[in-house]
Amino acid sequence: MSYISHIELDDANLPPPTPEIEQERKVAMFDLIEENSFALPEREGREVPKGPYRVALSIREKRLVFDIRTESDEPAAEFHLSLSPFRQVVKDYWAICESYFDAVKNMPPSQIETIDMARRGIHNEGARILEERLEGKASVDNDTARRLFTLICVLHFGG
Repeated sequence: MSYISHIELDDANLPPPTPEIEQERKVAMFDLIEENSFALPEREGREVPKGPYRVALSIREKRLVFDIRTESDEPAAEFHLSLSPFRQVVKDYWAICESYFDAVKNMPPSQIETIDMARRGIHNEGARILEERLEGKASVDNDTARRLFTLICVLHFGG
């Protein structure tokens, strides 16, 4: 029962996404809901409500905010993460994504594959940073961290 059943992005104050960014967002949200692992640890002897969870991601005051609620909309946890550790990897990720989107239109498959491998490497680095930042706050598997990182990139794009 420790998983995310609903994900919401507070992107109301962001510029409209490009079609490519919107596609990245849709795929990440769909894949995340289809399969993920997300658990909240007990804190200071307090019992934490069990999942599944509804998660809202937003950026407030230059911090990434996870607002986690139960299926019945009861607060389960909220934590704020500094965006600083993500800045360079998000910048690198969008730069390589832009190269990838251009390559798909104009380059042979071998070059597209090379760029995609680099893109996956940067994506893995972002997921690793997220897992580190969530330590003690939430437990996620690598695939969940990768999908959440994509959504952080979408939010960070406008922030």
